[in-house]
Amino acid sequence: MIRILILEDDMVLAAHLSQTIQKLGYSVTGIEKNGENALLHFRQYLPQLVLVDIGLHGKINGIETVKRIQEIDAIKAIYLTGNTDEDSFEKAKTTRPLAFISKPFQPVELERTLALAAEQILFEPERAKTEPEENATFLKDRIFVRTQNKLVKLLFDDIYYVEADRNYAKIHTKSESILVVCPLKMLDQKLPVRQFVRIHRSFLVNISKLDAVADHFLEINNITLPISKQHKQELLKNLNTLS
Repeated sequence: MIRILILEDDMVLAAHLSQTIQKLGYSVTGIEKNGENALLHFRQYLPQLVLVDIGLHGKINGIETVKRIQEIDAIKAIYLTGNTDEDSFEKAKTTRPLAFISKPFQPVELERTLALAAEQILFEPERAKTEPEENATFLKDRIFVRTQNKLVKLLFDDIYYVEADRNYAKIHTKSESILVVCPLKMLDQKLPVRQFVRIHRSFLVNISKLDAVADHFLEINNITLPISKQHKQELLKNLNTLS
């Protein structure tokens, strides 16, 4: 299910968009009415698509907001616009938007535009399955991941746990989370097996960072994660090896 952020300062229109989008089967991560809140929202919820008003009021307009989000990580944009002036169009093009929708929008136009956007968003992770090394490079004690348009070093010892997100994965350190175009299965195969253990189909943990282990869950960095039955024995075996 595609995760969509609505960035619109007309709250009546935003609420209508949200209802329409959810009826079409997509997930709305939230509604924000200014760029500053949109940046915070993106870091927390990692939407895959932003439906954004070009003429957004506030310190930064819709185009500038998309640019700043794209500096954090890749996101697709569909612009909503009440005017079609050439200057705005040319500036918006620099963010490689998927589409422009004129206000007032037509339900059929919105439905078709979102369907095309979903196809593009879902296709990219499939392609990434065959090209994972472009987004994650593994060395003896570290991994380099592509984020914010650059390769960032992460020492294995700094990784607390990894969370599956469809064909992506979120790598969690003590203070941040980084979304990478690399499935959890591949990270499981590449990270050191004595240090990183699968505890659930959606989680891989660094066992040196564990705070507590119970029958059905564990605690790590003040976060509670589930332990599945099929992975529990492997976890306990590795913990015994450590002791």
